[in-house]
Amino acid sequence: MKNLLPTPTDLSFESLKKLNSHGVEYWSARDLQPCLGYTEWRKFENAIKKAIESCTQSGNDPKNHFVGADKMVQIGSQSERKLTDYHLSRFACYLIAQNGDPRKSEIAHAQKYFAIQTRRQELSDQMAADLERIEAREQASIEFKALSGAARDAGVQNKMFGVFHDAGYKGLYGGLGVDAIKTRKGIEPKEQLMDRMDTTELAANLFRMTQTRERLKNEQIRNQKEAIETHEMVGKKVRSTIEELGGTLPENILPAEPIKNVKKRIKTTKPRLALESKVELEDTL
Repeated sequence: MKNLLPTPTDLSFESLKKLNSHGVEYWSARDLQPCLGYTEWRKFENAIKKAIESCTQSGNDPKNHFVGADKMVQIGSQSERKLTDYHLSRFACYLIAQNGDPRKSEIAHAQKYFAIQTRRQELSDQMAADLERIEAREQASIEFKALSGAARDAGVQNKMFGVFHDAGYKGLYGGLGVDAIKTRKGIEPKEQLMDRMDTTELAANLFRMTQTRERLKNEQIRNQKEAIETHEMVGKKVRSTIEELGGTLPENILPAEPIKNVKKRIKTTKPRLALESKVELEDTL
């Protein structure tokens, strides 16, 4: 049986990837076997069975990750033999590496490879979330300035700007103004409220501000009192929409990490990702 096995090569794990008719990626267990240092299918299949058990224990359905399949191998000039094979998902390959013989250098490399890939995905997901929040915060800052300009055009005096903006918060936050919101959420008085909002809360406030600005413009409001009342009314409308959709009311959303910390993380993460792509990725299966 050993002469039926493919010879180990310098092919990387990713180069062994295949796509089925639906465009879903998978790996052949027979192709993966020599790359993980196994010369006997029997021993490799034991690692697969352990991986299947591990898959079940993790709460995942093995049927979604380990699919039985047959592989035809040529054994002579005009004859072939049918061998048992498995089509494996990326998660299945990871579990096999984790359940493989740790004394094999190939298994050690595989475990390191998946550790790097998992970490990279975590960093990628975190970075995407960070960038989304930073973008939302910047948009909110721009809209705040635009709304202030619209309020001035609507007759709001400079000394009443605090009251005008507080009215919008009170409408959206169930009667709570900026100071009351900070107290409720445990945010320091000197901190900017929007700097502690997550992406969802920022989006709600961005919608409140844009809709208020449009309302002031379209209705050609030129009265300070009416402008303040309009802002609070729009805030209430946005709050009502959130309630109707079953969303979390903004005063109940926990304060997010300070935005300055997020920006710092972005700056320090980028070089590390660049280093990994050049150095750590060289260690592939």
